[in-house]
Amino acid sequence: MPQSNIYALIAIGSFVAALIVAKLAVKIMKRELPGGNLWVMYLRTLLGFLITAAIFFGYRALFSS
Repeated sequence: MPQSNIYALIAIGSFVAALIVAKLAVKIMKRELPGGNLWVMYLRTLLGFLITAAIFFGYRALFSS
């Protein structure tokens, strides 16, 4: 499998994981799931890293030769 395809799969996986983490953060803020402000801050930080990874690997997939 070419390297760019692997980068694209990692980018898609990171984006899907970011969507799941965002959904969890919203459910905790709405008090549908147990947790507090510390968990929301942790999930938002994790969300930032996942979105950054998705952008980075998407860029690598497009512009790697």
